[in-house]
Amino acid sequence: MAEPATDGTRARPASRRREREAGGTRETRIKVSYNDDEHAIVKAAAERDRQATASWIGRVALDVAEEIVVPTPVSAKATVGELLEARKQLKRIGTNYNQEVKVKNSGGEVPGPLMDAVHQALVTAIRRTDQAVLQIMRERKERA
Repeated sequence: MAEPATDGTRARPASRRREREAGGTRETRIKVSYNDDEHAIVKAAAERDRQATASWIGRVALDVAEEIVVPTPVSAKATVGELLEARKQLKRIGTNYNQEVKVKNSGGEVPGPLMDAVHQALVTAIRRTDQAVLQIMRERKERA
């Protein structure tokens, strides 16, 4: 049973159903078949999102169809992780570079080795980002 809310009313338990759409009732039914392994994967994903399996399938299918979500295979997680890491590094390097430019613009000196280190870090991060993007492009091309 749900715990009472702080305002004295009852809190509603999390719904396992999809939200109702303004378009009216959903009368069209589609049968989806899975083998045991596939069903276990889909069921686990639905449970992670605290939804009934059929509700989860409907929501995810609509999100993909409406291009709200672009499906990314589990095998691409490492590549996406690489892109996220490269993005963080580029942000840090950009901050360092801005600090060096600020010192130079105010008449100060920035040691050559520091500028070289920032430049090398920037080149490395850009190279990693390029490799990750090319990998994603290859994978998307194979699916198309």
